[in-house]
Amino acid sequence: MKLKLMLTLLLGLALAACNKDTDERTDEEKILDYLTENNLTADRHETGLYYNIEEAGSNDRPTLSDSVTVRYKGSLLDGQVFDQTQGNATVTFPLEDLIPAWQIGIPLIGKEGVITLYSPSNLGYGNQSVGTIPAGSVLIFEIDLVDFK
Repeated sequence: MKLKLMLTLLLGLALAACNKDTDERTDEEKILDYLTENNLTADRHETGLYYNIEEAGSNDRPTLSDSVTVRYKGSLLDGQVFDQTQGNATVTFPLEDLIPAWQIGIPLIGKEGVITLYSPSNLGYGNQSVGTIPAGSVLIFEIDLVDFK
């Protein structure tokens, strides 16, 4: 009886280990794989942030001391949208209060610019789980910079 219980326990542990998500790729590898799988190109910032400027916008660029008015969509690599503005609605944030990916990426465009950011977890929420965003997630943001002041 003990042997049967022990074998059942070991089998259960083995099956649990097989079902575990064991993606050992680095965030950069995940981003590069995503870009390749979706036939996308992106530039790499020295911080590890990948980005694609779709519209450069005006020549003036926001700084960390500015507030930015944006339309955006945030999603995970699997396509799950975790946050977005609705329709033509905008939202305004002090840039210095946002995650590092936004602080780095948004100043790369001007007013009416459009950018997509592919953020490693350390430039997003790191090892914290936030809402429906799992800890350690690579994040994708599609951002329209409507204005800044």
